[in-house]
Amino acid sequence: MKNEKLQNLLRFFKALADESRLRIIGILASQECSVEELAVLLELKEPTISHHLTKLKQLELVRMRPEGNTHFYHLDKEVLQAMSKEVFHPDEIVSLADDVNLQAWEVKVLNSYIEPDFQSTESVQHLREIPSSSKKRLTILKWVINKFELGVEYPQEKVDDILKIYYSDFETLRKALMDSRLLEENNGVYFRC
Repeated sequence: MKNEKLQNLLRFFKALADESRLRIIGILASQECSVEELAVLLELKEPTISHHLTKLKQLELVRMRPEGNTHFYHLDKEVLQAMSKEVFHPDEIVSLADDVNLQAWEVKVLNSYIEPDFQSTESVQHLREIPSSSKKRLTILKWVINKFELGVEYPQEKVDDILKIYYSDFETLRKALMDSRLLEENNGVYFRC
């Protein structure tokens, strides 16, 4: 089902990724036109217009109404609105990445800055350095803050003792945690946020 939805989205975007088709949609949004009229308005040949209309009809964006020997085309605004809601709804956009491991980047960062392998439980992991990149730094700081329990108050000495296990410059690490609002201090007592 998801693959089918992705394919429909690809067809939609491919159909609209053409200047002539976008212009046809613009014209048909305001008036009904024949192939001949569209060809004159866009200064294109009728077979070219027919080709573009076929692509738009496949998506059901354009409807045809026969009148005698002439076919008139108009934009199906309801289909366009339905597609727009489906395509641009935040939940739908997020679902496009359902099969992507969103933690892969964090794992890569942790493996780059934590020694030995951060997933190893054989020995205590040590932070090599605090990254200068803000996103990488936040990933590392979230790993560090998980060494503290939620709801527990820590005196500064205990905070420093925990941080020393993971990084020799524990004062810089404590400041980075506070700057990132992952660790708060109130009257000498620290707690995880």
